[in-house]
Amino acid sequence: MPAVDKLLLEEALQDSPQTRSLLSVFEEDAGTLTDYTNQLLQAMQRVYGAQNEMCLATQQLSKQLLAYEKQNFALGKGDEEVISTLHYFSKVVDELNVLHTELAKQLADTMVLPIIQFREKDLTEVSTLKDLFGLASNEHDLSMAKYSRLPKKKENEKVKTEVGKEVAAARRKQHLSSLQYYCALNALQYRKRMAMMEPMIGFAHGQINFFKKGAEMFSKHMDSFLSSVADMVQSIQVELEAEAEKMRVSQQEFLSVDESVYTPDSDVAAPQINRNLIQKAGYLNLRNKTGLVTTTWERLYFFTQGGNLMCQPRGAVAGGLIQDLDNCSVMAVDCEDRRYCFQITTPNGKSGIILQAESRKENEEWICAINNISRQIYLTDNPEAVAIKLNQTALQAVTPITSFGKKQESSCPSQNLKNSEMENENDKIVPKATASLPKAEELIAPGTPIQFDIVLPATEFLDQNRGSRRTNPFGETEDESFPEAEDSLLQQMFIVRFLGSMAVKTDSTTEVIYEAMRQVLAARAIHNIFRMTESHLMVTSQSLRLIDPQTQVSRANFELTSVTQFAAHQDNKRLVGFVIRIPESTGEESLSTYIFESNSEGEKICYAINLGKEIIEVQKDPEALAQLMLSIPLTNDGKYVLLNDQPDDNDGNPSEHRGAESEA
Repeated sequence: MPAVDKLLLEEALQDSPQTRSLLSVFEEDAGTLTDYTNQLLQAMQRVYGAQNEMCLATQQLSKQLLAYEKQNFALGKGDEEVISTLHYFSKVVDELNVLHTELAKQLADTMVLPIIQFREKDLTEVSTLKDLFGLASNEHDLSMAKYSRLPKKKENEKVKTEVGKEVAAARRKQHLSSLQYYCALNALQYRKRMAMMEPMIGFAHGQINFFKKGAEMFSKHMDSFLSSVADMVQSIQVELEAEAEKMRVSQQEFLSVDESVYTPDSDVAAPQINRNLIQKAGYLNLRNKTGLVTTTWERLYFFTQGGNLMCQPRGAVAGGLIQDLDNCSVMAVDCEDRRYCFQITTPNGKSGIILQAESRKENEEWICAINNISRQIYLTDNPEAVAIKLNQTALQAVTPITSFGKKQESSCPSQNLKNSEMENENDKIVPKATASLPKAEELIAPGTPIQFDIVLPATEFLDQNRGSRRTNPFGETEDESFPEAEDSLLQQMFIVRFLGSMAVKTDSTTEVIYEAMRQVLAARAIHNIFRMTESHLMVTSQSLRLIDPQTQVSRANFELTSVTQFAAHQDNKRLVGFVIRIPESTGEESLSTYIFESNSEGEKICYAINLGKEIIEVQKDPEALAQLMLSIPLTNDGKYVLLNDQPDDNDGNPSEHRGAESEA
């Protein structure tokens, strides 16, 4: 016998769209089988009705043959031979009537009855289980919707427990109904074959017995054929019994699992979170805005495919693109007093979609997976190993280790004003490699706190409404005009995102910047901090200024002479940092490192800072200053252009990244 298609019972609990799509194929097959069975039954009932009509007809014929004798024919003489002949034919017809009656009874028992039993028992059972499965699925969806609406703060534990039990009961009920439904559909693939063959076996046996008794018209070849068909039906029956036993054992195993399988967020205290995922799939609630202030939440099946987030509604054949995850940012958010919500933001800073997971474990795994995908790890040769390495680096950040582990000459531009010697080659500034690298404890004190944001949005809002001058540890001012920029020989704007800052112990080497980058990124990964403040970094020949892109308020201002170290990351060219030496009121000086992520390569920022410091050095000598400015190429409108100055935003819009132009 050819192989029989089956529904996998282990997929019943997950209830994925793929399983629902396969289930729809089985349901379509069952519907087609039902229609065909009804038509076949009508044809068989017509045969049975014809056979019954044959019995009545032969009985009536026998009576009519005997009634010939009782007719008063006017010319009835000489009919004795006819009457006797008709009497003989009447006996023959009576014998045939007995055979037809037996054939009709045999057709009713062996042809019509099996197909009726198959329709009323097997097909009706499948239809009933389908309805029960639909009711259980709807009940589960309602309970999940109720569970998703549980408030995050000050929630009633008793209500939460009751709702959790309701979800578990609904999920178990759906699992049980789906297992029973799947088993019935799998068994139907065997029963339909028997149901098609058994009636015809009964029909053939009845006809053979009828003709054998009337005349030996059928050969032994037909008997052997029917015997072989009967053996085949018997073998199918044996297979059905074995498969039914196997499905019964599997069903008991699946139903004997722990209740935590049905209860959402069962391990909320200490969930086992996999932070190395580069692909993820599961059900999430999608927030849809239906009006100015009204929103709805829709439970859909989401999965990642390469660098894309896909969504597949239940019953759909394939999924559709929801969000391109490359270079996107993701972070946990508070939304409508719902738990486990996170938001995906596009690379240009626009707010994307808001999703809700059903548990803390799912929430954090989705955030980690999207964060890994946004780094385009999936494009590497071994993405799993890269993801594991990045997360191991994050976990190792809790103990001091030597910075970055990559002991090779830096290819990024940097500036060391104390101990490094600079050399200019191929329009790039490269420091000579140091003889030995200091330990992490010598660069940054263990346990040094990290600041992840420059100004909290709420504080900034309150300070602007008060109309008073607002200050912060970065020396931010509210001056909207920058008079020194008008007289500056260098003026360059970069789009950057602030990652973090921390105090350091030394500024004698660029390794302190690399170590600060490692600790800041590791702390963000460990604590799931993905929010970043975007600013415009203006580099002039006097200072570094961080400007709010929305209000044009100056967030921070650093004198260029106070910048003692600056460098870009060796591997991730978009990371850049610098060390600031700040005088204290006690007469001492403090050192702080600031880490940023830029839209362009950090080499451009380092080149601009280095050029600004060179301008400061040669401003005392007009000849040297003129020589320096002559070495920088000019554009058609008379502006200076720095190294590798090209707009790097995704849309190619020069208004978002004004390049590296300087005015003399």
